[in-house]
Amino acid sequence: MAEEARWYVVHTYSGYESKVAGAIMKAAENRRMLDLIQGVNIPEEFVTEHTDEGEKTFKRKIFPGYVLVKMILTDESWHLVHNVRGATGFVGSDGKAIPLTDQEIRDMGVERHEIEVAFAVGDTVRITEGLLEGYLGTVEEVDIEKETIRVRVSMFGRDTPVELDLHQVESAKD
Repeated sequence: MAEEARWYVVHTYSGYESKVAGAIMKAAENRRMLDLIQGVNIPEEFVTEHTDEGEKTFKRKIFPGYVLVKMILTDESWHLVHNVRGATGFVGSDGKAIPLTDQEIRDMGVERHEIEVAFAVGDTVRITEGLLEGYLGTVEEVDIEKETIRVRVSMFGRDTPVELDLHQVESAKD
């Protein structure tokens, strides 16, 4: 399949989130559709409550009544999810499921991408893409969350700070 799986939001009866999530994965497995329906997530957070009896830590659903499904949207996958007991439909307009944006997925912490950086502040890096390709610079700041790096590059006898994406630089130690 050429299409990439995206995250969709499914509305459920309140309190049925876990049952719906399990039923979706079970139905996908039974119908051999795990290539179309690749995962289910119920966003939760740990909450610590301070009471007279001490601290209590428990899990709380961030979006009660909703389940996130990573799937390739086809008629078959739509019907499978839509017909699970407890699921009332996809979030979208006019009956069409609308996928979450990459930013929404990052903000909710649904998918975490580990980023390893082979350089630190003060290291020399080579710019591999863009207008300054081939230039060397010194790392001033690395922002893992934004996936950017600020490099000081010497151009025309002046040091100039440049902000780049992490994939646009490599360690100059090679």
